[in-house]
Amino acid sequence: MQDVDSLINVLNLQPHPEGGFYREMYRSPLIVKPISLGDRNAYTSIYYLLAGDDFSSWHRIKSDETWYFHVGCDVLIYFFDENKLLQTIQLGFESRNFQYTIPANTWFSAKSINTSSFCLVSCAVAPGFDFNDFEMGKRDYLLEEFGHSSSSIQAIKALTRATKA
Repeated sequence: MQDVDSLINVLNLQPHPEGGFYREMYRSPLIVKPISLGDRNAYTSIYYLLAGDDFSSWHRIKSDETWYFHVGCDVLIYFFDENKLLQTIQLGFESRNFQYTIPANTWFSAKSINTSSFCLVSCAVAPGFDFNDFEMGKRDYLLEEFGHSSSSIQAIKALTRATKA
């Protein structure tokens, strides 16, 4: 996957804790004061790359996050809606859908639809992203809370990482 290595180098991407590679591209100097979060930048944006069979592990943040598709194969975003039902949205040329917003506090994950390719997206978060607002999903918790169907169980197991004891 020479194209992926080139993108990682050209865009100066770093490994992301949830999987994939990223680089913060903008952090608004404007500070907002959401009641539940404390001081935050108005918004932030990153490049985010998934390649091969890598995936974005189940996680949630305390702000809305909008994904914008750029290049590569389509990406499939999984999330649990307000009724705890598994939903998916596909972004990219194949789906002809190029942006989607994940509401604050929503558990979600993502993966490329083609394991022999990659996808490059941007993610904008408002109020701005702060790692203090980031929570990685634990498989046991997610299975207990959302594992009410075979498709949910499969998605949770496939898109969580082993945790260290």
